Amino acid sequence: MGCLGNLLWFLFGGALSGLSWCLAGCLWCISIIGIPVGMQCFKLASLSFFPFGKEVRYGGGAGSFLLNLLWLILSGLPLAIEHAVFGGILCVTIVGIPFGLQHFKLAKLALMPFGADVV
Repeated sequence: MGCLGNLLWFLFGGALSGLSWCLAGCLWCISIIGIPVGMQCFKLASLSFFPFGKEVRYGGGAGSFLLNLLWLILSGLPLAIEHAVFGGILCVTIVGIPFGLQHFKLAKLALMPFGADVV
């Protein structure tokens, strides 16, 4: 299911979702201070392109909390809203529920990307 799910995901919305993360990463990489945040966006873009078969584990400390707070204010809300809206639309049909759940996973990740490990 993972390979087929990732292929369907990429063709029907995953490419747009991943490009949103890449755009956020490019905007963060404009300044030298934002480069670590931009690199995290590029890592999460790869998850957004192909999310099936991957799990997100949360951890972190005070540094992750401060970066998550800065991220939430500047970039996290638009990405989280995008994923939540797409997830809600996809969960209307039974066939779209697995894809909607992946969008909800990415919406949570868009709110707190630092301190998260993709397994």
